[in-house]
Amino acid sequence: MPKALPPAWSEIGTPLQALHAFVRRHPRLFVITGAGCSTAAGIPDYRDESGAWKRPQPVNYQAFMGDAATRRRYWARSLLGWPVMAGARPGAAHQALAALEGAGRVELLLTQNVDGLHHAAGSQRTLDLHGRIDTVRCMHCHARSPRAALQAELLRRNPAWAALRAGAAPDGDADLEGRDFSGFDVPDCAQCGTGLLKPDVVFFGENVPRERVEAAHAALARADAVLVAGSSLMVYSGFRFVQAAVDRGLPVVAINQGRTRADGLLALKLQQDVGQTLVDLAHQLGVAVSRWQSPVISGS
Repeated sequence: MPKALPPAWSEIGTPLQALHAFVRRHPRLFVITGAGCSTAAGIPDYRDESGAWKRPQPVNYQAFMGDAATRRRYWARSLLGWPVMAGARPGAAHQALAALEGAGRVELLLTQNVDGLHHAAGSQRTLDLHGRIDTVRCMHCHARSPRAALQAELLRRNPAWAALRAGAAPDGDADLEGRDFSGFDVPDCAQCGTGLLKPDVVFFGENVPRERVEAAHAALARADAVLVAGSSLMVYSGFRFVQAAVDRGLPVVAINQGRTRADGLLALKLQQDVGQTLVDLAHQLGVAVSRWQSPVISGS
């Protein structure tokens, strides 16, 4: 007999009912998450609902590595922005995805976020595509150290900066303009004594490590559908996995408030709050989600 054609998902009842039916039919999900999963934790995102930049683009790899003044500016802003990241706690989206993984529904959770909140919520089948902001890497000896330890050293060297106030920006940055950063003291690597320190994240203009890309493609080959949660997919490093899924014949569903780069490739799209929608989906599937609360954010 010929294989049954998939249903037109958008025509099945309510959006939540359509999503429920989609996940029932495709139990091994390759999940791609973005900033929309973490905005409820007080971490700002980069883009508006049309996918356009809300603010100037973040520092790129070439500028950070090539210019000491750029690095001083980055770390001065990070000194004030880091408490927002350090104080963030998992919200509804993180808890729901961890619960879905526990129920065997997630083949891999590929996150474009660097905040570590999926791990904090209990997800284990997780790949941090762009790294983690809570770790610092020496670009000479490659030693890694906790970002919290660097924060203490930055405060020791630059005590006057701690009294400044700045608005929170994405990924531990802060809106701190009109300052003279020339006197901001940034330490070298404590391990080798000479190496410059960089957050262990993939900056714009920097390549995602090959082994991460290969691991993601291997998981995609084992999945039978893709779920995009809280991402516009405007950055190619995440969008390429949707392209690869479609090329394999895998359907893609997205939960995102606003335009995505993949809108023309989606089998189903829900323009709803990603956290509440994932919690509702889990309940529809009979999966218990840990009680979640609005995170307490410090240093904002």
